Amino acid sequence: MSETNSFSIAIVGGGLGGLFAALCIHHHCASSSISKPIKIDVYEQAAEYKEIGAGIAVGISAVRLVDELGLLDDIYAIAGTRPGSNATLVYRRFDSGDEIFRMPVPKPGDMQVAACARTGLLDLFKTAVERRGAATLHTRKACQRVEDDGEHITLSFADGTTALADLVIACDGIHSAIRDQFVADPAVYSGQVAYRDVIPRASLGALPDNGATMWLAKHKHLLVYPISRGEEFNFVAFIDQPEREARDVRESWVTTCERAEVQAAFAEHEEGAQAILRALSDRPAKWRINDREPLDQWHFMGGKVMLLGDAAHAMLPHLGAGCSQSMEDGWVLGRALSDHFRGGTSSRLPTLEAVASLYQAARLPRAQKTQTASRAVGKVYGFQAEDLVDLPFDDCCPLIAGRVREAMMSSWYGDVDVGYENERAKRTSN
Repeated sequence: MSETNSFSIAIVGGGLGGLFAALCIHHHCASSSISKPIKIDVYEQAAEYKEIGAGIAVGISAVRLVDELGLLDDIYAIAGTRPGSNATLVYRRFDSGDEIFRMPVPKPGDMQVAACARTGLLDLFKTAVERRGAATLHTRKACQRVEDDGEHITLSFADGTTALADLVIACDGIHSAIRDQFVADPAVYSGQVAYRDVIPRASLGALPDNGATMWLAKHKHLLVYPISRGEEFNFVAFIDQPEREARDVRESWVTTCERAEVQAAFAEHEEGAQAILRALSDRPAKWRINDREPLDQWHFMGGKVMLLGDAAHAMLPHLGAGCSQSMEDGWVLGRALSDHFRGGTSSRLPTLEAVASLYQAARLPRAQKTQTASRAVGKVYGFQAEDLVDLPFDDCCPLIAGRVREAMMSSWYGDVDVGYENERAKRTSN
């Protein structure tokens, strides 16, 4: 422990997952019933806390966690639609625009998915961290390696400096340097590239749906949905592309292409989609879509190093679930750490190894299920699933609704606390 007898937590990565984890740990552990004060430091490699990119979806299960933190009104204030708007996701044919199926509309009074601009969501979490004094935020700190000296974990940064911590939480993304230190498994190319952009609402005419619209075609699909209080629309279009053709496409938000390239790729789409393509900026983003193979070990060095979010379970974006799964990780880890630091109770988690084991047991099955389902749904959207690949487009359309709804509802919903408490009970009863 440090000289002040506090417990030092280093969160590596100041993106959405890292900042939300800081909020959750502070929420669960900053109370008089905790036996030891917690000190959290967040180390971000960039020069500022800033998300690059377009829109992001926060599923119902994660929105509930935002509510638990007292930030529900704040997230809906920056979302594309508010509860009660009857907005949902509608799937349409690429050639005619006819509806194939739609996701259920939330019932009155129910929470709904919050589709936000990444920048707005990061600002929300960062502001909450600062106002609550949840963590000390650092910039220009790219962690390259961690080492255990038996008492502390030493973090070594690219600028030559080091820091000490009792616990390191790796939230450093799909290309996590900390994960790579323990596991030799490179990112996996999905066979798809994506085009992304943010379109001002004023640049668009009438839209077919109140919420999100996805046009489906063989080998490609196109999605738009409102963000930023409906003032902007997130645009993302996926197209199958063999590895040899995607070698020059980086996995980066800053790689761009000509608008004409996107228009040519989706030239056969109906006029509703064409109107959106015409509204794209001159150079939309283009990036290759990668994920990682499922990983069965999320903690190392006796529980002193844990993986969270994309560092643990990077997934394809086809269920819009990556951010939500990271948020669920942070909530569960906060609960487990709280159960470790509650002194004087017979059921407390005695060691960091016990904390890490419970965190992994409570989160890994759901995260891996979502990871696998995201791959499968991506194949369904492009009609490349094994039972669809050889069928004509018209024959595919009636076959996809059930499997998409099942995967989407499973990823959007789920009581994270029940999963944690079930795993916690197993350890208490033994």
